[in-house]
Amino acid sequence: MDAPRAIGTFVAWDYVVFAGMLLVSAAIGVYYALAGGGQKTSEDFLMGGRSMTAVPVALSLSASFMSAVTVLGTPSEVYRFGAIFSIFAVTYFFVVVVSAEVFLPVFYRLGITSTYEYLELRFNKYVRLCGTVLFIFQTILYTGIVIYAPALALTQVTGFDLWGAVVATGVVCTFYCTLGGLKAVVWTDVFQVGIMVAGFATVIIRAAVIQGGINTILSDAYNGGRLNFWNFNPNPLQRHTFWTIIIGGSFTWTSIYGVNQSQVQRYISCKSRFQAKMSLYINLVGLWAILTCSVFCGLALYSRYKDCDPWMAKKVSALDQLMPYLVLDILQDYPGLPGLFVACAYSGTLSTVSSSINALAAVTVEDLIKPHFRSLSERSLSWISQGMSVLYGALCIGMAALASLMGALLQAALSIFGMIGGPLLGMFSLGILVPFANSIGAFVGLMAGFSMSLWVGIGAHLYPPLPERTLPLHLATYGCNSSYNGTNLMTTTEMPLSTSAFQIHNVERTPLMDNWYSLSYLYFSTIGTLVTFFVGAFISLPTGGRKQNLDRKFILTKEDFLSNFDMFTKKKRALSYKSHPMEDGGTDNPAFNHIELNFTDQSNKINGTRL
Repeated sequence: MDAPRAIGTFVAWDYVVFAGMLLVSAAIGVYYALAGGGQKTSEDFLMGGRSMTAVPVALSLSASFMSAVTVLGTPSEVYRFGAIFSIFAVTYFFVVVVSAEVFLPVFYRLGITSTYEYLELRFNKYVRLCGTVLFIFQTILYTGIVIYAPALALTQVTGFDLWGAVVATGVVCTFYCTLGGLKAVVWTDVFQVGIMVAGFATVIIRAAVIQGGINTILSDAYNGGRLNFWNFNPNPLQRHTFWTIIIGGSFTWTSIYGVNQSQVQRYISCKSRFQAKMSLYINLVGLWAILTCSVFCGLALYSRYKDCDPWMAKKVSALDQLMPYLVLDILQDYPGLPGLFVACAYSGTLSTVSSSINALAAVTVEDLIKPHFRSLSERSLSWISQGMSVLYGALCIGMAALASLMGALLQAALSIFGMIGGPLLGMFSLGILVPFANSIGAFVGLMAGFSMSLWVGIGAHLYPPLPERTLPLHLATYGCNSSYNGTNLMTTTEMPLSTSAFQIHNVERTPLMDNWYSLSYLYFSTIGTLVTFFVGAFISLPTGGRKQNLDRKFILTKEDFLSNFDMFTKKKRALSYKSHPMEDGGTDNPAFNHIELNFTDQSNKINGTRL
């Protein structure tokens, strides 16, 4: 195999490939801004006219999953902690099944645009407002991380100004998202999936050639302890074990796929419930492919640098910079291919950020503007939606500055989803699965769950767990020699794992720090979900939960499961599943009709309560 040498730099062809990806993405936005007369209504802009089909939506869901956090963070995670991360393949299966069979039927039946409309229909407007505010906060913060990640890669491989790259990322996303709406988001995602797969494949193929074959990479990984798949230690304080990934990971990712507006908005934009479910199951195949590629890239990283770790040798300042470093090392003789990888990381960002911006615009229009300004025309709402896209694009760029202080990207991103997404998942689960849950229980449960997950999450960030909890694997530098200096584009000092500007060092460890704050970050979501769910159910019982007259279309019923078999019995039923008819392009919003439910019980029974 080849010996390490000085890494390369960007050349003209790399810039051409990278710029080409940006231009095509922007052109798709322009096309959907003009096609069919543009975005005439907020329904067109936010939901694609509810006419999407399964395959492009599935690819869009996968593209949003594979953000730059995945492209850069997962390989470095495997490099540092081993391939146990691949157990997430099992987690993704559970997540998709629960999302498709528990949450999707209820959301699709109601014909909603914002998932938080459900909270008003099921509970009240104050619970809906709480959910909306938490979602907006969570999404802006997460999107800041996603914007910052590829900017970090760009500065590593090209010498670009870091904040110039951050601003460029946000501007391009905001441009095509604002022009083309959800259709532009979905179809740019489809294009970007191709770029991301090509980028990953290029790295894997070239690494296999240089290292002497896939067997060599796997042998090096085995000898280095990286093939640590089966750690069945039940200790919840261990960062990654089989149980933390299966249990904690399932709660974390269900909060994303099951109830998060960014994901739900796309699959309920499908033209039928069957297409919506298919989009989730096809997306599962994409998740498995992405996970396989990113894990193998991490093993290739270890095989290449097992004797001379660039992080400890201070060739890079953070673990998240290892992938761009590898790319410039092994692809320097192939002009354009380093640019393809950076386009791969950048595509992940564009897909995730555009989805977030579109979702933020949707919840703002549906949850904060429509209920207070009901006289606005659809054309006005469409313009407001586009204005919200511009506003949130600017806010996400600003939030990237805070993300730069949060340390390791992958863990920071999943921690945010856990701390905020967990309580939201608990509240939606309470509404859909517990018929006697009421608004008082939902609100108290949400506050309790959010307080608990925030307590453990912030505590873990301020007082990070010790190495015996995180179990980092051995890295070596004995193979480095004085002649191998690399190209030191990043001149800052070495950054310890998961470091942060907010961490508190040199303090005496207490039992609280060594136990509660050392809980695996994947359990943040689990705690938030379970506390919200059980506190909400308990409080609902003495506060009149059993006395409420609840319409069955707001909860999961056995008919929702049995309707999966409609295609084998009564085909006509599958064509008219939605109980809430969409009139005049979908302007008949159920969130504004809940006051009249008591007067239309009989009509509801006829139109879809019993399916």
